[in-house]
Order: sequence, then structure tokens, then C-alpha cells
Amino acid sequence: MTTVLIKSKIQEEVQQGALEVIATRRYLHQHPEPSLKEFETIQFIKNELTKLHISYESVGETGVIGTIVGKQGSGKTILLRADIDALELEDAKDKPYKSTKKGLHHACGHDAHTAALLGAAKILKKYEADFSGTIKLAFQQAEEIGAGARQFVAGGFVEKVDQVFGIHVDSSIEIGKIVSTAGSTNASCDIFKIKVTGESGHAARPDLGRDALLAAAAITVELQSIVSREVSPLDNVVVAIGVLNAGTRYNIIANEASLEGTIRTFSHETRQFVLAAVERVARDVATAHRTTIEFENYDAAAPLINNPLAASRAASVGADIVGAENIIQDNPKSLGADDFADFLAIAQGVYARVGTKDPANSETWYGHHHENFDIDERGLAIATELHVRYALDFLNEQ
Repeated sequence: MTTVLIKSKIQEEVQQGALEVIATRRYLHQHPEPSLKEFETIQFIKNELTKLHISYESVGETGVIGTIVGKQGSGKTILLRADIDALELEDAKDKPYKSTKKGLHHACGHDAHTAALLGAAKILKKYEADFSGTIKLAFQQAEEIGAGARQFVAGGFVEKVDQVFGIHVDSSIEIGKIVSTAGSTNASCDIFKIKVTGESGHAARPDLGRDALLAAAAITVELQSIVSREVSPLDNVVVAIGVLNAGTRYNIIANEASLEGTIRTFSHETRQFVLAAVERVARDVATAHRTTIEFENYDAAAPLINNPLAASRAASVGADIVGAENIIQDNPKSLGADDFADFLAIAQGVYARVGTKDPANSETWYGHHHENFDIDERGLAIATELHVRYALDFLNEQ
């Protein structure tokens, strides 16, 4: 089958399946599940893969990876990824497909990601006779807590993958536009906790105690010097403290205090430097206050760094879908994290964005993680076609 015919057939298949993809997205939107508890969601996905005669393996308790092998012979392997978890947030909008589960909401678009990849899977399976190589379909749990992608990595499911590709819908980008930006696009995310231990005493005799509260306050202030004095002004870094707890009574020197904060960076090297600096500064300041600390860190996500060649491919493929004038290749960096970065740390690839903001409909303008979040569902067809076209373009490249 010629390239032109394949493109024509894909566009036709996408349009024919568009309403089904929308229906899938709405079903998932009505039945959201939180991170690591996506039991009904993953069973729904497995059922759909079974209907399509796509073999799959479970990844952890609530993830799955499907496999489509091209009939044109052995070749390269590409992994397409969709995240599946929802947020602990009320769904405030008044729509027929509003969440039926109180306190849970697909307010980040993962329902759209899952629906689009299932739509793409149907088309790719139908045309498996027309390509060589292997397509892996990763339906990934727990993106919101940075605990899902690492299960795919730890299970070895990315080891023999030549390319990874993912899509995120974006309510800040107009419908009909696709973002494919090379280099660092999303920050890493580390979530650290510091426990400060001192010694109690009467507030009237502070010299007899070791003030954990004062030490924690000093640590909070001094950590800000890392960004201002130890990191290049040309490097984008955030060190933020969001929680500080200490004390039991106004006239007691606190013997314990705790801090919780986050580090955001755009390179693996800066990330390691800043993480070590936070622990060093906290420990040294605590020592100066005659206190001690316990430091722990949760590695939520690596910096997301798009491969330049993969980003160029996504831009080229996307231009065929929406027109070159609607491709954005210089989108501003985001300090928000996404654990698709864990896939990119193993294999080359790109994380694209598909616009879902309708300028004429303010209901699609709400930011991600907002209780009124919704999308222009025309973006689903674009996401579906982009998955299909990117995979085939990569596999069929000589």
C-alpha cells in the first residue's frame, strides 16, 4: 500500500471512529479512578484490547501493555503511551458525562489520552499487514503520583524499545494546533521531607532547650540561597517549601519540626546537584542550631527531555494533519512534571501536546486540575491520528 493511500485510509478510519472515541472518553470520564486504584479502568481497557484481538500483559496491578506485530517482517519497536488515572477532585461541571464518583474527576485529560490510544490501536491493528516492526501500547497507571511509568521501566517493558511517543491534551492550546518542542519541556519533580529533632524546654529558658522550630525556620529561609547563589541564573530551578509544622504550646520550646517541599529542574545534572545541596544546607543549618535532621526524598519524575529528531518527526507528521502553520515548536517550558520522562530516560522519543481549547467555548478554557476542566472533543480525532501516523512513519522509515 502506498504512503499516500495509507494516509488517506488513516484519515478515513479516524473520522469513521471519531464518535466511538468520544463515547469511550465520556464513559471513562464518568468512571474515574485514583492512582494505583484504576481497577475498573484497566479491566475496561483489557476488554477493549481483547475485542481487537490485541495480546497484552499486565504491568503491576493496574497497568497493561498491548502488542501489535506488523506482518511485513521484523523491524523497529515503538511504544505509544496513555496515562489512565484521575484526580481526587470534585467534577463541578453540569454535563451528561459528569463523573459519577464523588470526589473523583478526570480533570487532567487522561480519559482523553486513553480513548485516543484505544482508537489508534483499532486502526493500527486493522492495518498490521502494511507495516514491519512492533507497536507497544502502554496504558499506564498512577501518572499523577509519579508511580506508574517506573513500573513499566522496572518490568523491562522499555528495554528493547527504539522509540517512545506520548500525547497530552492541553486546554491552554487552541483546537487544531499540535505542540512538538525539542529539548526540556517539563521539569523534574522531587518531593522531600525534613524532620528536625531538638530538645524541649520552657520558653522562658530557651538556653536550656534546642529549638527545632527555629532551626526549621532557618532551614526554610536558607534553602532559598541555593537557587540564588549556587545555581546559574540561566538555569530554571525551583526549591519550594509548602509545609512547616512545629510546636505544641506557646510557651514550650519545640523538640520536633517537619518540612515538606519540592525541587523542580530541567536537567538530570542540575537535579542531582540541587537535591544534594538541599540536604547539605538543611543538615548544616540544623547543626548550627544544635539540632539534627532526617532527610528523605520521593523521586516523582525525571526532567522530560524530548529528542530533537523525534520532535521534528512529530512536527512533520502533525503538519500533515493540521497544517504546518498550526504546529508549535517553541512552546514555553512547564515546571509541571510528567512521568513520561521515565520512558524518555530509557528510549528516545517525544511527548507531544494536542490543543483542546475552543476559543468560542469558555467551558474548554479551564486549566488542568480545575474542578470545571473539560475539553473540545474534536481534539480526540487529532490525537488518534497523530498516534497512528507517528507510529507508522517511524516504523516504515528506511
